[in-house]
Amino acid sequence: MCQQCGYSQSQWSGRCPECNAWNSLVETALQVQSSKLKVQNEGRIFKLSDIKIDEAGRVKTGETELDNVLGGGMVAGMVVLVAGEPGIGKSTLMTQVALNSYGAVLYVCGEESAAQVAIRVKRLSGSTSPSRPPSPKIGEGKGEVFLFESNDVDEVVQKFEGEKPGLVIVDSIQTLTTADLAGTAGSVGQVRECAQRLTAVAKRAGIPIFIVGHVTKEGNIAGPRVLEHIVDTVVWFEGERGQPLRLVRTVKNRFGGTDEVGVFEMTDKGLVGVTDPSRMLLSERVEEVPGSVVSVVMEGKRPILAEIQALAVPTQSPVPRRVATGIDYARMQTLVAVLTARAGLRLESHDIYVNVTGGIRLADRGVDCIGFFEPESIGEDRGGGRGRTSG
Repeated sequence: MCQQCGYSQSQWSGRCPECNAWNSLVETALQVQSSKLKVQNEGRIFKLSDIKIDEAGRVKTGETELDNVLGGGMVAGMVVLVAGEPGIGKSTLMTQVALNSYGAVLYVCGEESAAQVAIRVKRLSGSTSPSRPPSPKIGEGKGEVFLFESNDVDEVVQKFEGEKPGLVIVDSIQTLTTADLAGTAGSVGQVRECAQRLTAVAKRAGIPIFIVGHVTKEGNIAGPRVLEHIVDTVVWFEGERGQPLRLVRTVKNRFGGTDEVGVFEMTDKGLVGVTDPSRMLLSERVEEVPGSVVSVVMEGKRPILAEIQALAVPTQSPVPRRVATGIDYARMQTLVAVLTARAGLRLESHDIYVNVTGGIRLADRGVDCIGFFEPESIGEDRGGGRGRTSG
């Protein structure tokens, strides 16, 4: 079975014929499900005209930037997959959502112990019980956060249905397993089955759920591609190590658009929403520096002023270096080819470095028109010869 897309075949091969991933096929023991298993709930038929839609019924997460990305807040029964690189701040964001939510929250600790989560809560809020009244049951706790240590998805579903919290956070989907399937945690079958069970119970109970997911070294969500189809919303949490800026964007959203971007700043007290990212990105910029230009780029619906730096250095190497940070490498190569062929620049004899400050990654193709290759500009981490504060 392919560990990337879930494709299965009877014999091993070096490359998956479905997604073309190399060395992704792993021998998996198939387990025939018992015919005695019954459907937990019967199907129901609804007349479309009888369904009442409450547009104002979205529940706020307490994080304005995240609410904007989700389309205004959470919808009842909404399943959100939060993906990002290790250490980017996924658990921090989910902890803040749990602390800011009005209703009771069930936080499933799959990767950490309850004590470790409590340490993070104390770091973010200064206390493990930030003005929240105690409650014996999850459903009765106004704003109470309940930590549940378990790696069994069936136990999670049981707590989910029995206690009916206002919000469920699972950290992470790659740590959950079910005894009904063979395979270790994080395998294709386990991830798919656990996600399907969590989604089914969320729809039945009408309770929103956040699922934290890992990414592979290629930048894809770990697990089968079908995982992205199971959930309602896929949120990418991205940023550059050593830089405080974090971007949250959606690549799929059944209950809103995908053209909104949330901006956060990572601080000692957690993530803080940034309403003016341009000021933060340009706070250390020096005017009139060769090899540096400021451009207005669109991140979703939000215009942002970003500084783009370039450095061109003569080289004797037959294969000059091309380094792109913050923009697509293939696009930079295309720009170099156009400037060489049409502008008469001898860039084939220069090493070229392009950088977008602040750790953001630009997808707006409007920056392609900016002439930022200046052979005389030289510096360390800055085309104009000046350094920038790290962290």
